[in-house]
Amino acid sequence: MSAQTPAAKMPPLWVIKLRAPFFTADLAPVLLGTALAWARTGAFNFWYFLLTLVGAVCLNAGTNMVNDYFDHVWGSDEVNTEFANPFTGGSRLIQMGLVKPKEMLWQGIGFFVAGSLIGLFLAYTRSWAVLWLGVVGVFCGYFYTAPPFRLARLGLGELAVGLCFGPLMVLGAYVVQTQALAWEPVIASIPVGLLIALVLWINQFQDAPADAQVGKNHLVVRLGRRRAATVYGVFLLLTYLSIVAGVLFAGVTPFALLGLLTAPLAWKAYQVARVHYDHPQELVPANATTIKVHLLTGLLLALAYLIQGVVGLLS
Repeated sequence: MSAQTPAAKMPPLWVIKLRAPFFTADLAPVLLGTALAWARTGAFNFWYFLLTLVGAVCLNAGTNMVNDYFDHVWGSDEVNTEFANPFTGGSRLIQMGLVKPKEMLWQGIGFFVAGSLIGLFLAYTRSWAVLWLGVVGVFCGYFYTAPPFRLARLGLGELAVGLCFGPLMVLGAYVVQTQALAWEPVIASIPVGLLIALVLWINQFQDAPADAQVGKNHLVVRLGRRRAATVYGVFLLLTYLSIVAGVLFAGVTPFALLGLLTAPLAWKAYQVARVHYDHPQELVPANATTIKVHLLTGLLLALAYLIQGVVGLLS
């Protein structure tokens, strides 16, 4: 979809505004943390699971909308001519005149407030560890592009996204169910965290020239797209090595090796990135496939712990 797409052919405005298709970034880690909790402790409460997922989605929506606003203020979306919607370049709603900038900002803050209230409730009823995990998540989400920190400008955006949508969210979902901290959710979450960081990474390729113009110096800008494509491939490899290492050395369920089934898809995405790192539209299959690899790998890891739980019940 380009900036000139007729409104009649667009999805509902709220879907675009929230960037709802990217909520898979919340689904995979919350499912993984919840499945791990059940497999290892037998703890499962559907309503707490649902609240955790809704809270995560609220914080994600707030991040997307606030990021849209500050990218507009920063000017990066205005000068972006290589974006490949819906993957890069923001929602484009401000640029198309369909949403006022302040409306985007305050609605985004509203989602942060809603997610934070859910987090406070879970902290009070389940464990105060949820509060501290949530504080880090809100900080990283809001200040990804907001001043004074602007984490993306400092080259810390990829780390923040990987941390929040990997270890913090998986551990948070685990703690909500079990009321206890543990290392296994952190180790098991590493592939999910790496992959969501790589979703951001590959989506920055089309945005890199515009981001460089306004000083949004994330790592793809700093490395250049050719070298960033190589790093993308290296971290895809590290994702699958982390699954194997977790099983061999850190007590992760052996069924987690199911996550290796997405490796052929990851290889296809890398092949596209290796050849088309400088061609915005030709790179789109890599953008889409990286999202698919993240979701499928996360679901397979969650399935692995469900199988582990069933095996435990039968043994």
